[in-house]
Order: sequence, then structure tokens, then C-alpha cells
Amino acid sequence: MNTTATNSASQTAIRVQGITKSFKDLHVLRGVDFEVKAGSIFALLGSNGAGKTTLVRILSTLLKADAGTATVYGFDVATNAGDVRESISLTGQFAAVDEVLSGRENLVLIAKLRHLKNPGAIADELLARFSLTEAGSRKAATYSGGMRRRLDIAMSLIGNPPIIFLDEPTTGLDPQARIEVWQTIKKLAKDGTTVLLTTQYLDEAEQLADRIAILHKGTIIQNGTLSELKQLLPAAKVEYIEKQPSLEDVFLALVGDTGEIDSADGRTERAVSAGKESR
Repeated sequence: MNTTATNSASQTAIRVQGITKSFKDLHVLRGVDFEVKAGSIFALLGSNGAGKTTLVRILSTLLKADAGTATVYGFDVATNAGDVRESISLTGQFAAVDEVLSGRENLVLIAKLRHLKNPGAIADELLARFSLTEAGSRKAATYSGGMRRRLDIAMSLIGNPPIIFLDEPTTGLDPQARIEVWQTIKKLAKDGTTVLLTTQYLDEAEQLADRIAILHKGTIIQNGTLSELKQLLPAAKVEYIEKQPSLEDVFLALVGDTGEIDSADGRTERAVSAGKESR
């Protein structure tokens, strides 16, 4: 691997400058610029059709830009596509697992395709890391949405890529599964992986991202931390209000950490406790 490229990526993992892309008369990207710091979570926030997936496809070398430059881990996506692919992993909007195979077999298969030693040991380590050990021998078809997505992300991490692209990672998931995936993404960054996350969910960007770039009609209209973006609006008017439990508070009080409904007594006790703490 090119040492110069690796050193340049020690601070900036992804750099995008003036990227444009059109499909005939449809101008999808109109000059996109941003940088992603190594080891951080960067959220690309935008509505459907804003160009998020197109940009991810360019950064992962699946699509060529019409103009502009982009480097990933110090490698130019246009001229060093092979090096870029060795440095990244891409998880699409829908889990790409083989439902006929067990969770463990899915992981072993990817490890073998990457020509890694001890694929069984790699699979077992990832099952433990993503809390899937007990389900490892079951077919992936029996997994819940959250488990399937965690398995998908685990498969993406085989080979320890320093950068991972997560394109709409919680699309179609129920609230409990979304929280599970959020916890997984936070742990990835904590362990040093750079995460570029695309999402259309405001709460997802707010919960996860170190920096948020808002992509609108093919351009980045704002880019900053959550606190910096909030400063774009007038200061909040301070008034006394009685805080009621949020829907998330109620949901977690009812289902607990396991995602299963507690007994009636436990349900009532937790709901009452959540209400007391929030007052």
C-alpha cells in the first residue's frame, strides 16, 4: 500500500471536491465538497433523490463522476480504484445476506472470498462482537430485521477496512432494530473505523454523527456539527415546561433491552419510573 497515501489519510479519511454527476438531462450532483475526519461518523443527510446514493457509489468506485475529484484513504477514486476498494466496505440500503446459510456460514463465506486465514475464527469473533453467537448456527432467514442488519455490517467488516459506507442502514427497520444498529455504528467509530452514513432520518443524524452535511438538490447547503447547525436558527426562548416522557422513553420502558414485552407489573413499574425521572 502506498505510504504517502496512507499518511495523508491519517487525519482526513475522505475528501470530496467539486464532484458532479448527471444522467442525461438529470443533474444529480452539482458540485459537492466535504471532508471526513478519520475515526469519525459523518452523516450525509438529505431527502429521497438528493443524490446521497449516487455520491456513495462514486466514492466506492461503482460509478464515475463527470467532474471533480475524490480521495478515500488517500487514494483517488478515479485513478486508484483498486486501492480504494481494499480500504473500504459498503453496506447498501438492504441487508445483503444469504438467507439459506446460517449467520456463521455467511461470515465464513466472505472470509474465504477475501482469502483470509482462519475464516472460522474470524466468523466466531464477529458473531461475539455483534451479539450474534447464540444465533450463529441458525439460518439468516430466521433473523429479525435488526439481527440481519447487524450480520450485514459484520460481513462488511471482514478484513478490517478502515472506512465503511452505510447507505440508509436503518431503512425498513422497526424502532428496536434501529436502536440496535445505532449502537453498532457508535461502537464502530469508537473502535477507530471511519463511518460515512447516508440517511433521510433527522433523528438518526442527530444521534450518531460527529458532523452532518445536508445535501439538497445536488449540493451541500450546510456542513457542521450538530451544535453549529443549531446556531443557524435564532436562540431558543427559555420557558418553564413540564417535560413528559418521549415516545422513545415509553417504548424502551415497555420492551426493555431484549425487545420483548415485559410482564404487566414490570411494564407498569418501568413506565411510572420513566415518568418520574423525566419530571
